[in-house]
Amino acid sequence: MNGVPTDLAPNIPRLPDTRFRRFCRWAIKRTGWHFVGTMPNEKKLVVIGAPHSSYWDGVYGLLIMQAVRLDLGVMIKREAFDGFFGPILRWMRLIPIDRKAATNVVEQMVARFAASDKLWLGIAPEGTRKPVKQWKSGFLRIARAANVPILPVFIDYPTKSFTLGPLVHTTDDPEADMARIRAMFVGYHGKHRDA
Repeated sequence: MNGVPTDLAPNIPRLPDTRFRRFCRWAIKRTGWHFVGTMPNEKKLVVIGAPHSSYWDGVYGLLIMQAVRLDLGVMIKREAFDGFFGPILRWMRLIPIDRKAATNVVEQMVARFAASDKLWLGIAPEGTRKPVKQWKSGFLRIARAANVPILPVFIDYPTKSFTLGPLVHTTDDPEADMARIRAMFVGYHGKHRDA
């Protein structure tokens, strides 16, 4: 499906339709960004989006998430919650992560999956907007421990699109899983770099 879907399959966690979310649909259409693919009818999964090279990835991604009414808990750095935008980010159900503290984020997210009837958890696998040689493995460890699939989302600035890939199920070989997933992102271009 191209554009912005207005209805979600029954298992997908959804937000109520509001004036704000209708505004987000209008705003996305005005920017030229669009959504490609069909969201899987899954109650629980890990969503990974890349390449993440600009603050604008998050802005467009959050606009699309709100426009389609997807209740997606996105993990973002705790510092983003400081100041004016903190209450807005919490209202949008984003999850603050302290990247400097040695916390058990994987265990916390697995527990969150276990306690939830429906949960889509969004993660930037690079862990930063800066170029990295290796992606962080947290998303793989969370998906494997929670026994949920991974939904890749390819960010592409030349086509102004967020494209959904096929669901990926983890195996007993995390290195092979990572290589397989990284290969899926070849050919997609972020604002400042490729994945």
